[in-house]
Amino acid sequence: MGRIIAFREALREAMQEEMRRDERVLLMGEEVAEYNGAYKISQGMLDEFGPKRVIDTPIAELGFTAVAVGAAQNGLRPIVEYMTWNFAVLPLDQILNTASKMLAMSGGQVGCPIVFRGPNGSAGQLGAQHSTAFESMYANIPGLKVISVSNPYDAKGLLKSAIRDDDPVVFMESEVMYGDKGEVPEEEYLIPIGKSDIKRPGRDVTIVSFNKMMKVALGAAEELEKEGISAEVIDLRTIRPLDWMTILESVKKTNRLVIVEEQWPFASVSSEISYRIQKEGFDYLDAPIRRITAVDAPMHYAPNLVALYLPDVARTVALVKEVMYLKK
Repeated sequence: MGRIIAFREALREAMQEEMRRDERVLLMGEEVAEYNGAYKISQGMLDEFGPKRVIDTPIAELGFTAVAVGAAQNGLRPIVEYMTWNFAVLPLDQILNTASKMLAMSGGQVGCPIVFRGPNGSAGQLGAQHSTAFESMYANIPGLKVISVSNPYDAKGLLKSAIRDDDPVVFMESEVMYGDKGEVPEEEYLIPIGKSDIKRPGRDVTIVSFNKMMKVALGAAEELEKEGISAEVIDLRTIRPLDWMTILESVKKTNRLVIVEEQWPFASVSSEISYRIQKEGFDYLDAPIRRITAVDAPMHYAPNLVALYLPDVARTVALVKEVMYLKK
């Protein structure tokens, strides 16, 4: 039986354990040191590891990302924290054109073991420029691994694996989940990158999601259970590489698939999943694959528009009933 700790504590423990284990690991970003982190994820780390390994940066994401990428290419293993992935549009040049490509461009001679992490997607009334979900954009880039977690247990195990990985890893969190609590073992554990997890077994329909939309998926499954509908809920956890075989095996059993994500619909994670499953599992499907995404528009500030923009339990339940031909 593990302890019950907060999401932010799970992330902190992962970084602390890896920094104690490997002196090459360091953390850098805005407010990570003196302020103990914008979301208090790095609380106490400056005191333990000192200013050479927990580094406050200027408000210059492109600049400090370039420093971190250079450090990774020269033998260190940096963790770069962004206050939000919306601000990481600025250093995309370093992530896309240097970190993801250097191993190939150098003929395997120069790697880039680095983790880029921070909150992603909407956190309520923050306006269009602070509310974008980026998983599908980064998953489109060969050379990157993309992780998007939904709970403290997965967050700790996958962040430790990401820090040890020799490739650049994009690690997506959520502001609205940092206070969420969950069971995390006292002993060390790792979760392999590239393996999804069946959070709730079921027989009638498969629901796939990731990050905070897992709350919607699991909430919909609970509502459906009240009506005698058994939903199998899969948490992707890793977006690239995508564990589509676990989804396929589930669809072989349930014959129906609904995908819930916070991305915009065009060229999204659900687009790729839909293609893979219809290609490899067409004969197992008893209904078209359906999905619920963010609205295909910038996110507005008004609370009623925020609610309409994001997937919710009611619309997910309605989609499941559609694929089961229960909607009148």
